[in-house]
Amino acid sequence: MLPSTVTTKQIQRLDAVAIERYGIPSIVLMENAGRHVAEEVIKDLKGKKNRLVCVFCGLGNNAGDGFVAARHLADAGIRTQTFLIGRAQSLKRDAALNYQILRKLKVPIKEVKMMTPAVREQLGRSDIIIDALFGVGLNREIAEPFKSVIEVINQSRKRIISVDVPSGLDATTGNIYGVCVKAVKTVTFTFAKKGFFIHHGPKVVGKIVVGNIGIPGKIINECFQ
Repeated sequence: MLPSTVTTKQIQRLDAVAIERYGIPSIVLMENAGRHVAEEVIKDLKGKKNRLVCVFCGLGNNAGDGFVAARHLADAGIRTQTFLIGRAQSLKRDAALNYQILRKLKVPIKEVKMMTPAVREQLGRSDIIIDALFGVGLNREIAEPFKSVIEVINQSRKRIISVDVPSGLDATTGNIYGVCVKAVKTVTFTFAKKGFFIHHGPKVVGKIVVGNIGIPGKIINECFQ
């Protein structure tokens, strides 16, 4: 019987088995994850004109999901502005590839070190914010500049959609690493995470949408027998 929720270690093991044992490219899983996020954003924006979505990305694989979402949104005719908090040279392989795709397509993306007045201005004009700063692997207190970025995002009172897990939330324990994005919707992948339902989790996850990113049922069953 499959679990209703999983821990960080369980979802990381499932992904590793799919990628390393069965050869499903990690870039494919990232593509499917980002596409799911974009589809949820498009649903939320239905009927609105002159739409603007701001995407905030960190330096891990969660950022790659954000880049993919930005590409699909731009392709759907929705204005996007992606902010990479840090240097592109520090991105991991799959995230770096999707960053370069955005650049080549001339989808707006900027490297920023902090919440400048220009960033705050675009944030203020946005309809939706996508939080792609940190994923399930977060296990440390959030430091600057990410701490201030999260605080400003929360203060914006915009509609926030988090990718996989609200940035700052421990996906297993529901504890917060100093500061946490407060989402109205969390688009998570394959399974909901245990931390969504305990301690601080219920206060920050909003509506939970679970997306299938292409891991076959046979592999899922194998990992949870």
